[in-house]
Parts: sequence; structure tokens; C-alpha cells
Amino acid sequence: MNISRRWIEAFLRRPLDAQELARILPMLGAPVDVIEPIHPDLAPFVVGRVLEVGPHPDPKATKVRLTVVDDGSGARLAVICGAPNVTAGKSYPFARLGTRMPGPKGFTIEARPIRGVVSQGMLCSARELGLGEDHDGILELDTDAAPGTPLLEVMPIDDDRLIIDVTPNRPDLLGHKGVARELAWALKTPFRLPLIPGSEGPSSPSPRRAEGHSGVTGGVTITIEDPEGCARLFAATLRAVTVGPSPAWLQQRVTSVGMRSINNVVDATNYVMFELNQPMHAYDLAKLAGPALIARRARAGETLVTLDDVERKLDQDMVVIADAERAVGIAGVMGAAQVEVTAETTDLVLECAWFDPRRTRRARRTVGLSSEASHRFERGVDRWGGAEPLRRCIEIILATGGGALDGEPVDVWPAPTNPPRIFLRPARSAQVLGIDLPVRRIEECLVAIGCTVLAKPDDHRIAVDVPGWRPDLVAEIDLIEEVARVHGYGEFPDELRPYRVPVREDAVEARATRRVREGLVAEGLFESQTLAFGPAGDKDAVALINPMAAPEGWLRTSLLPGLLRQVEHNWSAHNRDIRLFEIGITFHAAPDRGRPTEVLRVAGLISGGREPGHWTASGKAPDFELWDLKGLLARAVALAVPGGTCQVEGSKLVARSPESGLAGWGGLVDQTVPPWAAPVFGFELTISLEARSGIRYTLLPTTPAVERDIALVLPAGVTADAVRAAIITAGDASLESVAAFDEYRGKGLVAGTRSVAFRLVFRDPARTLRDQDVDSAVTKALAALESSLGVQLRTT
Repeated sequence: MNISRRWIEAFLRRPLDAQELARILPMLGAPVDVIEPIHPDLAPFVVGRVLEVGPHPDPKATKVRLTVVDDGSGARLAVICGAPNVTAGKSYPFARLGTRMPGPKGFTIEARPIRGVVSQGMLCSARELGLGEDHDGILELDTDAAPGTPLLEVMPIDDDRLIIDVTPNRPDLLGHKGVARELAWALKTPFRLPLIPGSEGPSSPSPRRAEGHSGVTGGVTITIEDPEGCARLFAATLRAVTVGPSPAWLQQRVTSVGMRSINNVVDATNYVMFELNQPMHAYDLAKLAGPALIARRARAGETLVTLDDVERKLDQDMVVIADAERAVGIAGVMGAAQVEVTAETTDLVLECAWFDPRRTRRARRTVGLSSEASHRFERGVDRWGGAEPLRRCIEIILATGGGALDGEPVDVWPAPTNPPRIFLRPARSAQVLGIDLPVRRIEECLVAIGCTVLAKPDDHRIAVDVPGWRPDLVAEIDLIEEVARVHGYGEFPDELRPYRVPVREDAVEARATRRVREGLVAEGLFESQTLAFGPAGDKDAVALINPMAAPEGWLRTSLLPGLLRQVEHNWSAHNRDIRLFEIGITFHAAPDRGRPTEVLRVAGLISGGREPGHWTASGKAPDFELWDLKGLLARAVALAVPGGTCQVEGSKLVARSPESGLAGWGGLVDQTVPPWAAPVFGFELTISLEARSGIRYTLLPTTPAVERDIALVLPAGVTADAVRAAIITAGDASLESVAAFDEYRGKGLVAGTRSVAFRLVFRDPARTLRDQDVDSAVTKALAALESSLGVQLRTT
């Protein structure tokens, strides 16, 4: 998601620093990948005031004029200009001599003679500054700023684009409002929607709820025929709108997030999408049959030419927006070219909807077309918040294109619902988080993210109405996680508290990799982690259906190629002393083209000095050689292949396993080495895994159990464990478990003895036990205890 710093500033009504945002946003769940400054190359440009405008001295130079420009330096600069709109007394962007023009093919302004007159700078158009496509005239500045004032002080177009990672469960962060909401509570500052230049605020009425599946707005019938795919549909009709280029502020907003400015109507819908995370679409009313907008399933054999001028086949599972005759848009993906808004459009229909995320995802995959709209609909937009984006879009269009709203907007919602309500128990929150937060603090955390809370002290719960823009909040544990996030992970105590020791031992793979990792680190190697993808390797390599890049189109069959790329990276930084290892999975095609075989391996590379130079008297240690690798490989074999051997065979080192033969190899890696570097030696081994402990699973018994509690007098020196073992040994097959649950010492017992109570559980999986069966088993166990341990049944 592309975020504009200035757009967020407009929400919070305060200046922000991009680096500070990059520090805060990861703690809010939106890590920043990249900060891209916008228009940093305009810093050298200044305001130039034209003092005089006259013809060029050369009578043949009829297409250019000679101007005199004041750039604030005190000199009168002669500047040749070919634009017809330059007027004396006006101010324009000016590039002094030595200024580098923006763009990848930008040139440096030099003093060059044009028809015999040396031009001492350049008056610039919007296109030359990278601010638009207008190249017909010089960009006139509406300012009283003195000549020489930096252009970015007059035109506040410098910005920072922050590219943030948005996880699929947080679609609210795909809009600037969602990001501003998070920053507002983090920075403890209020936020509200930015003002729209030229508007006095939203003037359109709230959408009127239609009865049933259909409604009318401005003479256009709006219908939902597929409520499963389109649960809600807003629409509004606007007439006498002037479609044309967007004003500068709207263009800047749209381009700041990486979109291309098209016209004021399309830009208004894109503005709302990036601001409120609600995709919208505008249709040319004159091109709609009916006129009508219908949300329905696609018909068999139906096709559609999308806005990218590609004809696409539709299937009957897709939701489409149609007029009375044909489909005019793939719902949630892209509209049709035949109804798009153009410069000739005067009347239009705005559509704002909620489409099923799963159906939208399937449609996008089927037609092979991804868009900013589908990215949002697939993750879920606010089903209960469509009125605000509709009114916002109407406000922008009326402010930038004039016209008027025809009738009331309509809201077609066949099956109205309410946002979910979840009950949160403060006691459960304390149990999960480990700290007992006051109820007031829990409520503050939930209100900060937009929830509505209502304490219910009678049943020790908090009723929480979840906002529609957070579809990820579906259970109590989700709310507890949000409380922890808002309260601040850094506010939790970091002392070690009591915990339950697990009864399961670590997995076989975890034990093996830990043993190998610790051993190789002790040998001085550094662990590396590389991608599991790469170029085609062995013949049993597995190809990826959808690779990230052409050189990474296969699953790796070896770890060494990835480590070699890390060696090259080290060489690029002129680091010749390299000691790397990696533990990872390699993948090999199955003979039947089924699921690939996965093999756990370890690989290592060494190159450069055998030891640090300052350890030697000469200051330079000798380089690694094959025998150093043999010692390292022998150590790796002892760690990864218990009982294995390592020996020299020709020019290679070979590792063998006592069970399966060849376990790995080592030697000089075939690699082009820079003159200043050293040879690279490497090894790769398959890690042997000890036999897994057998875990048997049995069905739950269906017959009832019989419990007997017996109190036994234990002589001095006899332990409860010894008694338990004797009962098990003497018991018959129906004895299921034996456990001690009570102990008594004192009055009524012979000195030195104690009474221990045991619970015996009997069960026969095939039949219900009778009392005489259990009595016989208990009598047999008591007799064995008395004869072997001197233990007797305690009597009153």
C-alpha cells in the first residue's frame, strides 16, 4: 500500500516526519518497506519573475521570444522562451544555470546561444517539472513570493511515499483514513477527514434505503439480483457535470500514491478508494441501457471489453454490474470500456458496493486481471460504511466539475445486518496477557481502534460492537490481541514468571538442526538463510507454477548455489574472508510427479584467511585449503551423520553414512574467483534423523470405568512409586490406571508408618465389569503388596 505523508498530515492537522512514521508504523502492524521522496529533484528550482518580454533580435526566430528574468540574484537574466503565455510581471518556475532537469533523461541547464543570443536559464512548464502532461505553456505561479524563493516553498508538492506491508487481515490499512486512525491513538492526536478545496462540506443527503431488491435514483433503476455476491449497492446520479483535467490538488493526491491522473471524475473515485478504502466506479449515464444498474451473475457465453481494451470471457459464477442489456463491469475488478466516463460525458452514475471477497478473488483469477479495486474487495471492505465514501465522492465531483445531484442517492440492501457484537471477559484478558488491566484501560484500548463498548458488571463482561472496517475481529481472543497491541507490548513486564514445562520432547528435526547449528557456530561459521528458489538445477528439480522471477523458477535441489550467491555478495563488498553455513530443505521431484520429496541438509562454505590476520606475526594468515575443509567436514559429519565417516577420494571429500551409504561431499567449488580473493571450499550433507518414537493412538473407550479407592499402610522406607508398580504388576488386564491422591501421618498409625490412599481404575473395553470382577482384582493386588512389600490395607 502506498501512503502519502502529506495526505496523512492533512488527516492529523500536524506536520510529520517520514522517518518517524517508519519507526511508529511497524509497531502498529504496518511495517514500512521503502520511503520514496516525491519531487526531491525540484529543490534547485526557484521563483522567477519576468520583467520584460520582447521579440528575438533575429527576425527569422519567429517561434521564440526574448525575456528578461529576475531570479533574486540581482542580475537581469536574458532567457529565450518559446511559450506564448509568458507575460511581463508574472512569476514562473525558473531553472538557473547548472540546474539538473527532472526525469531519467534530464539534462543540465547550460548557457547556450539560441539564434545568436545566450539564454541564461529556463522558464519551465508543468511537464518539464514532472508535474503533469501540459507542455503547451509555461507554468504560471499564483504567488506574491519574491524572486529567488525556492519553488517547493511556493508549491508544497514535496512529499514522501511510504510503501507499507498490509497483511490480509487488516484491509482497513489500505486507506489513508485507516492509517491515520492508527497514528491518531499512537500519537495521541485527533484526526478528521481533510477539507476538499472549493467545497463547503458534503451537501448530498444520506442515501435513501430502498425496499427489497430494487430502488431508483435520478431516474436510474438500481437492482440486486445476486445478493450472495453483492450484498449492498449504493448509487447516485449526477447531471451537468463538466469532465476535464483535475485541479492541481487532486492530481497531487492521486499521483502521490502512484496512480495516473485521468480526469476529475475518475480521479475522484480513485481519491476515495485510497482515502477510505472503498473502491467506486462512475458510469456515463448516456451509455447505460434502461437506464439501469443491475448486480447479477454473468450469463453463459457473455463477454466484456474491460477498460484496458481486452475482451474477456465471463463465467456464470462471476458477479457483474450490468445495464438493461449487457454487462458493463466485472464486479470488484474492472469496468467496461463502452460505458467509461470521457470528456464528452455530462451525466453520470456513481456506484459503491460490497462484493463477496471469495467470488471477487475467483473472478480476478479467472480473467487474469488484478486491480487496486480487486485487491481491496478480496480482503473485505466496510459493509456498513458505504454511505460516507459515496457522499465524499459526490462532494469532490461537484467541487471539481460542477453539476448537481439528481434526486436522493439510493441504498439497496435486501438483507440488512448489524456489525458483530463480541463479549470480552476482563478475567480472560488477564489470563492471556499475564497482567490485570483495569476495565477502564481495556475500554480505552478498544475505543481507540473504533469499537463501541458497553460494560456489563453483572456478568463481568464487556459488550463490544466491532467496527465494520475490521472484519478480522470475530472472537474474544481477537479483542484481547488488540488490547495488547494498543496498550503497548513494551508496557508488559519482562520478568520470568511461572510456566508449565512441556511434557513432549522436541521434534526429531528440531533436535538434529539444533545440534548441527550449535556445532558449526562453535567452529566459527556464520549461519545464512537463503530463498528456497533458484534456477533449474538437477534433472529432478521441481518447477514453480508462478515464480517470483525468471531466475527463481525452480525449487532448489542443493543449498550450495544459494550460499555461493552470498559469497558473491561478500565479494562485492570486498570481503574475502568468508565462513557461512545453512541448514535447510532441498526438494526433489517424485517419480510419479506427485508431491516433491523434501530432504533436510546442511551446507557450508569457507574462503579467505584461515584465521584473523592480527593473530599472526606477519599480519596475514594463510588461506584455507582442502585439508582445512576435511577437518570441518569431519566435524560436520560427527554432528549431522552420527557414526558416519569422511575420507578423501581423488580430488573430493566424501562423507558416508553407516546405514544408507553416501551422505554428502566436499571439495573445491567451481567458482570464478576475483584476483584479490581466495578459492572457495564447500560441503553439503544430508542430516540423519534418529528414529521417531512411536506414538500409538487408540479410540476412546465406550464401556464405563469402575473406580476403587484403597488406603494402604506403608512401612518405613517403602515408597508410593514402589507400591504403584507392585499393584500394576499384580493387577489383571482390566486395571487401567493407578494414582496416589492422599497421605496421612499421625494418630492411629504405628510409629514410622504412613497411610497413602490410591485410586484404582478398572475397565474392560469389550464389556461392563461387575463388582465381583473388581473385588477379585483388588484382593489379588492386596495379597501381592503384603507378601512383597509388607503393605497392608488400612482399617478403621
